Amino acid sequence: MKKVLLTAGTIAAFSVMATTAVSAQMYKFSGGPSGGTFQYFAAGISQYTNDNKIVDAKINVSASAGSVQNVRLVSMKKADFAIAYAGDTYLASQGKLSPKDDRKYTGVKAVAYLYGAPAQLIVKKSAGIKSAADLVGKKVGVGKGGSGAAANAERFFKGIGIWDKMKPEFLGYNNAAAAFSNNQLDAFWVFSGYPTAAVIQAAQQNDIDLINVYTDAEKFGVLKKYPFYSALTIPAKTYRGQDNDIKSFQDSALWIANEKVPEDVVYKMLKAVFTDKGLKHMVTIKKTAKQMSVEGGTKGTAELELHPGAIKFWKEKGVIK
Repeated sequence: MKKVLLTAGTIAAFSVMATTAVSAQMYKFSGGPSGGTFQYFAAGISQYTNDNKIVDAKINVSASAGSVQNVRLVSMKKADFAIAYAGDTYLASQGKLSPKDDRKYTGVKAVAYLYGAPAQLIVKKSAGIKSAADLVGKKVGVGKGGSGAAANAERFFKGIGIWDKMKPEFLGYNNAAAAFSNNQLDAFWVFSGYPTAAVIQAAQQNDIDLINVYTDAEKFGVLKKYPFYSALTIPAKTYRGQDNDIKSFQDSALWIANEKVPEDVVYKMLKAVFTDKGLKHMVTIKKTAKQMSVEGGTKGTAELELHPGAIKFWKEKGVIK
């Protein structure tokens, strides 16, 4: 039998080849802040894909500030998949992501609609705050910097004319709930599927109210300026102490991907996740996933371009022509 001698150079070459092969089979899925719905969905999709060996690759989940950062990461190819709001994705493509960011973020494609994310403005019943206008001079948690929550808070509060008259605090949901309970905030804003863990946490420690933000959004033209928002009602008893239905507005939380992700990878992932088994799995991760369906799979994507793998899947299902 011949002996094969491996030199240090040969071993090094094999190591480089192995590293390249592994890295070529990994995709990054950017979620959101701890305690946020984005992170649950990113983890749920990635876990189901990995556990069932849907594609010949490993999907790695990473946390992020949220929607705005995710659009940037996907556009710059620093993430392959992410969760983002339809509004942020659309505005980013137009160079209108924020007043301080007029860059056009290209290469971001929609994959699927996941759920509707409503604005939730939480105050204490004892505070006497009955509308968003009452927050002038108050400390308000508006979401982590770079998050969709913070971006939507700025659009709303600027739209009704009080952004510069209140004191915005850029805190993630869990930190905001804790600060609220410690009397360090007068209110906090959540832009997420309900029930939201951070609001549940706050309601367990305080007597809370949710503010009707829809009326002001309509009155001051916020809904007209940002037509990707739609009306909804958060049912009474969603949270402890919330006795009435609350009118609000929502954006669509979408699964997005970089255009360079191969068509077959996106197609296979959709084909697996949007089955009875896949959808049941998603609901076990987060009840908000009850909103996911084949029939509504492209909701909220009208102003966006679909990924080629998504086009193939949704055409196959008869959702698009």
